[in-house]
Amino acid sequence: MGSKSVEDLLEVSTGVHFSGFHLDDLEPRSLGVEQPTTSAAESVPKQPFVIGVAGGAASGKTTVCDMIIEQLHDQRVVLVNQDSFYHNLTEEELMRAHDYNFDHPDAFDTEQLLDCMEKLRHGQAVDIPHYDLKSYKNYIMPSRKVNPSDVIILEGILIFHDPRVRELMNMKIFVDTDADVRLARRIRRDTIEKGRDIRTVLDQYSKFVKPAFDDFILPTKKYADIIIPRGGDNNVAVDLIMQHIRTKLGQHDLCKIYSNLYVIQSTFQIRGMHTLIRDAKTTKHDFVFYSDRLIRLVVEHGLGHLPFTEKQVTTPTGSVYTGVDFCKRLCGVSIIRSGESMENALRACCKGIKIGKILIHREGDNGQQLIYEKLPNDISDRHVLLLDPILGTGNSAVQAISLLIRKGVPECNIIFLNLISAPQGVHVVCKSFPRLKIVTSEIENGLNEDYRVIPGMGEYGDRYFGTDDDEQNVISQI
Repeated sequence: MGSKSVEDLLEVSTGVHFSGFHLDDLEPRSLGVEQPTTSAAESVPKQPFVIGVAGGAASGKTTVCDMIIEQLHDQRVVLVNQDSFYHNLTEEELMRAHDYNFDHPDAFDTEQLLDCMEKLRHGQAVDIPHYDLKSYKNYIMPSRKVNPSDVIILEGILIFHDPRVRELMNMKIFVDTDADVRLARRIRRDTIEKGRDIRTVLDQYSKFVKPAFDDFILPTKKYADIIIPRGGDNNVAVDLIMQHIRTKLGQHDLCKIYSNLYVIQSTFQIRGMHTLIRDAKTTKHDFVFYSDRLIRLVVEHGLGHLPFTEKQVTTPTGSVYTGVDFCKRLCGVSIIRSGESMENALRACCKGIKIGKILIHREGDNGQQLIYEKLPNDISDRHVLLLDPILGTGNSAVQAISLLIRKGVPECNIIFLNLISAPQGVHVVCKSFPRLKIVTSEIENGLNEDYRVIPGMGEYGDRYFGTDDDEQNVISQI
């Protein structure tokens, strides 16, 4: 089979495809430890959820955008069109406007688009130009005032072409419609709405539109997180997209940035347990009891991210039940000493599970030194649940995860379980290991000048194991 046939097969889309929500905006992977910020007041700014919708001309992009906006009626949504950012034609270009390729990447003022998007993402209102397709200028008609919003939809034929624009997006959608359908729509639109004759439309299509699609637009399809065949006619695909968007909008802002971060959904029960374990007056008995309850929830949520296989069983009634079988190749690894507090919950959920140990010693403010490790010999063949109740600076976590990877554990086979996580530590771990998953029950405000998590819950290991009480008893007996 020739290479052309293989490429054609790869482009065939028979249904909605999910290829993973990429994080192109991550920095190049580095195992080096980043220095955390020390400002206690620093927190992650509220970020809008940016959706990119690309595809060929007349593919149905606008229809998909309208459907998303309609279903997000309870959110602040703004639509930004790439068409608003065409370059103004020079006098020389105006004389040959019909020979100007409006489907080429150079036709757009990408720098102006980036400037507007950055301002919107940082909570600033912007004036979006209104490009006049008759004069080929963007200052003939009044600009459009756009205010910061919860959701920004960026639509255009080439919005995936520039990597800087792609980096702004939390979700990238490619509307994939058959070329004949797109041409038919273009003929109908240009002849009715723009008064052009069919000969002119076909001439422009063959000269500019089709070559630009093949050379510049279609290659960007590989960057899409979701591919929608048939555009706005595919209601099932749009419904699936809306489910994901609503899930993301209901999560912490960091979850919108990192698709490998999972925060368990808060309830009054969970909030109440957090209140108790954070209270400095809570007794050791209550602290342990409610910590164990929260840890059990985190462990159960973490186990939900493990692979499974379908399994059929016969029930006592003689009926057949089709379910799933748990992942068998699994182990836990606790970061001594606080991580050991999570072992009982893991053993309660996974009977007979092997648990390894890693001890990392803090040197000064930021230095970390690996002191001890005891891991299963076959750990490289297992999925690993890494246990540490507090994710602060992320320094110890980077050391532990780096050790597991050196031992042969694939990064995607590691799930890092925390009770609470500071934004600084989340940034460090997620950027260094984008294929690892973090599961936590709450995101904190940040770190203080001593690199302690705030509001936090104090020295977790001392409170859980009663070390402070034991030390006080010893001192009182001397």
